[in-house]
Amino acid sequence: MSISSTESASTAARPVPNGRWFHILMPIMILCIVSYMDRTNIGFAIPGGMNKDLAMSSSFAGFAAGIFFIGYLFLQVPGGHLASRGVAKKFLTWSMVAWGIISILTAFITSETQLIVLRFALGVAEGGMLPVALTMIAQWFPNEERGRATAIMIMFVPIANIVSGPIAGAVIENFGWRNLFLIEGIGTFFLILPWVLMVTEDPAKAKWISEAERDYIVGHLKAEQEELARNPVVRNASLMTIMATPAMWKLIVMNFFYQTAIYAFVIWLPTVIKTLTQTNMAGVGWLSMLPYVGTMIGMYLFGRLSDKSGNRKKYVILPLLGLALSLLFSVLLKDNVWLSFGCLVLAGAFLQAAASVFWTIPPLLFSASVAGGARGVINALGNLGGFLGPYLMGILKDAFGSTDYGVLALVAFLGISVLITASLPIRSDGTHA
Repeated sequence: MSISSTESASTAARPVPNGRWFHILMPIMILCIVSYMDRTNIGFAIPGGMNKDLAMSSSFAGFAAGIFFIGYLFLQVPGGHLASRGVAKKFLTWSMVAWGIISILTAFITSETQLIVLRFALGVAEGGMLPVALTMIAQWFPNEERGRATAIMIMFVPIANIVSGPIAGAVIENFGWRNLFLIEGIGTFFLILPWVLMVTEDPAKAKWISEAERDYIVGHLKAEQEELARNPVVRNASLMTIMATPAMWKLIVMNFFYQTAIYAFVIWLPTVIKTLTQTNMAGVGWLSMLPYVGTMIGMYLFGRLSDKSGNRKKYVILPLLGLALSLLFSVLLKDNVWLSFGCLVLAGAFLQAAASVFWTIPPLLFSASVAGGARGVINALGNLGGFLGPYLMGILKDAFGSTDYGVLALVAFLGISVLITASLPIRSDGTHA
């Protein structure tokens, strides 16, 4: 063996530096945590006095919570496109400013109309966040790491709920629901400076990164794109072209029904817990933490198993089935308060586990030039389920006096998601069929 080949083998054997896991993942996670708290704190405000102060019915409360996702549509695709063109950082910085202001204004509303307008505006302000963040993850983490990186990033959902539950419960119990929006809105502005200082979009331009880490990222991402280019389905495809493919619409519809279940669960969980356990808002806040502790475990476990096996479809389907069964038994066992609550905690373990794996699928089907826009379309249309879920739960609660029928509807939606996922054109080794 020559000296050069020995040196090459030695270099290959060295562990790759992992600065990207802190410098990129950490600020993105914190940003996502705050935005998620801002969009879901209405779930605590509704049973915490907002419904009485604004004289809201359950169906209107669900509509107000869900209208966020209509506004959420508008910047999904533009956000994904802008992220692919190197302006993700600026886009998310101005998004933070906008949603911080909107949250503060929500503290001063006096009518249902004002609530609807501000919830819609908040959806617009946050609309580009997820496709932009996912595009940044795809730019920094090769496919063999992307499942774990995406799982860690999407842990902002359980972390936000774990943090916001006790905080929201305590603030509402002691200071009222208006101060919840005020405090969270002001808190957003403290994040802007760390975000601006830490984040770089392009691995080739980052000043803090080592040469070994840069070569690893750039080399692996280049190899991915070369592999995709060999597939005639995705080579030189435009966003309009992939919009005409069955795979794209399967991803959209599957995500729609999945998000219907997720956001119905998140928005109505405090109300369900309050009704089930008959505790005060501070107690509801603490109890609402427990399902999301399970969410963190489930997300990391399924993301890791997915990366290890390469079988993306399998590790989307299994958590969807687990979530459906847990929700079903939470209704069937409702006469036993703590068994029913235990099923809700178990549902939390499966709640977001499929999402971390799901978002690794678009880069396997579409080239980098359109993957950002594809994520935007999938997230935008799929997240209309975020409108349907809370609103449907509210309608059925008004109609039947209970959330049980709404939960059973979510079980059916999850079953549809399972069937669609099983038909996606991806082999068990994670390659395009």
